[in-house]
Amino acid sequence: MEKGAQQPQLSAAKSAECPADDLSKITDDELLKWGKEELVRRLRRAEAEKMSVILDHSNLMREVNRRLQQHLNEIRSLKDVNQKLQEDNQELRDLCCFLDDDRQKGKRVSREWQRLGRYSAGLMRKEVAIYLQKLKELEQRQAEVIRENLELKEVCLMLEEERHNNTTTYRSNLSDSSRLECHVGSHCMVCDPELQVICDTSRGTVC
Repeated sequence: MEKGAQQPQLSAAKSAECPADDLSKITDDELLKWGKEELVRRLRRAEAEKMSVILDHSNLMREVNRRLQQHLNEIRSLKDVNQKLQEDNQELRDLCCFLDDDRQKGKRVSREWQRLGRYSAGLMRKEVAIYLQKLKELEQRQAEVIRENLELKEVCLMLEEERHNNTTTYRSNLSDSSRLECHVGSHCMVCDPELQVICDTSRGTVC
């Protein structure tokens, strides 16, 4: 009998040592074997544990809400960044389109300048050829003028020499004529004094 009475007490003690979470696993017969104080203590402990779990759950929900709010704020900021990046992307696209148009215009202008350069080069070659031909003709004319100047210089030298010779001959003839007249005049004065006047007159005419 004592052994039979001790076994329910041992089972009740073991059940009392179980945590409050295991109350749902305890059978009704075992709960009836507990005393009122044990049941109250177990209920208080279970309520305290439930309140602790509720507080933990509340704190956890508060933390989850806080993190969720942080994530929402991050999402808003990322949306703003994404919007700004899209605007920058659109501006870059517009700039690329503008630069591409400018590049196309630059190509067209470059082709026009190339055509103009080829035309100008051809025109310059023609003009240079004409100028070279004119320069060659001018050089030929200059050579002819130099040759003519040399010939004229030689002619001038010949004329100057001839004039000098003529002047010398004229002076020599004039000197000889003067000596001859003086000789004739002195002879007239000695031979015939009447002819002195005629000789003087003829001397003055010669002189």
